[in-house]
Amino acid sequence: MRTSPPFRADHVGSLLRPQSLLRARESLTGDDLREAEDEAVREVVRRQEEIGLQSATDGEFRRASWHMDFIYRLGGIGQAADEHITVRFHNEQGDIEFTPAALRVHDRIKLKQPIFADDFTFLRDTVSTAVPKLTIPSPSMVHYRGGPAAIDPKVYPDVEEFWRDLSTAYAEQVRRIGALGCTYLQFDDTSLAYLNDPAQRAELESRGDDAEHMHLRYIKQINAALAAKPAGMTITTHMCRGNFRSSWAASGSYDFVAEALFGELKVDGFFLEYDDERSGGFEPLRYVPKGKMVVLGLVTTKRGELESKDTLKRRIDEAAKFIDLDQLCLSPQCGFSSTVEGNELTADQQFAKLRLIVETAQEVWG
Repeated sequence: MRTSPPFRADHVGSLLRPQSLLRARESLTGDDLREAEDEAVREVVRRQEEIGLQSATDGEFRRASWHMDFIYRLGGIGQAADEHITVRFHNEQGDIEFTPAALRVHDRIKLKQPIFADDFTFLRDTVSTAVPKLTIPSPSMVHYRGGPAAIDPKVYPDVEEFWRDLSTAYAEQVRRIGALGCTYLQFDDTSLAYLNDPAQRAELESRGDDAEHMHLRYIKQINAALAAKPAGMTITTHMCRGNFRSSWAASGSYDFVAEALFGELKVDGFFLEYDDERSGGFEPLRYVPKGKMVVLGLVTTKRGELESKDTLKRRIDEAAKFIDLDQLCLSPQCGFSSTVEGNELTADQQFAKLRLIVETAQEVWG
């Protein structure tokens, strides 16, 4: 088993909110709500360690959304009054829509104070056997959600200044979180997976983006954010094609972004969605360099039915035809609750899947 992240058995980050916490969010505020969140985090950390996971998150219990809670706390970014983004998600029964408030870049982007600092320090002080892992949205998500129309041209007449300020703010976030003792940081990035879908690229083209090369820009800006990462910090990225109430937004294999993504993005590991045919085959893994880790998201978080160990082992063997087995790990394909609503499975099913991942990893890698 690995002694540094990502671990052979790992998970993406978000976990189903317990009903007690959902009730608390409806009725409590301030210190009372914080106390309820603290208690829920203590319990979910205990459950992760009890299962045998070597990393633990706070389940993103203090957030409504995996990304917008972070993005709106960056200086210079706010919600657009009376405007919403409409993201269409798909499932076997039909389509549903996610309509968060639109964002606006109304001032120069800066980091006013480290985001989720108190959340991380509580997690850091709560774990006993696991490495505390913090998840934040990638800088790409700031641009992908709003596009050029979200950036006030009076603030940024030159878009290069927007990108410089964005990466600088993220670099400071990485530095400040590292100073608090964070050694495992994850950039969650749906944009780099969405770009594999021709329909998504067409949407970006229609709003004025260069969709054929957008992934190169995103890779460049993430690398700038990580250029001075603290020594001893492992940084991974997670990519999926949407995860909202057991539904998805995009499809397509990793082929479109694979060569540049795996060859140029300066992270230590890639959490990749691979729970169904929407993600394509494992062939793109041939571009992953030696020394980089791939965490195969073979266990779905969108349904409660438990996968079989034999199927998981067979798929790991298939992936190992294109990348060394020692570079592989196992995880769910995404979080269980990317937004506060959560996916359509029970807490017992969630923890059964995490336990399955731990047991399978032990049998594959020892």
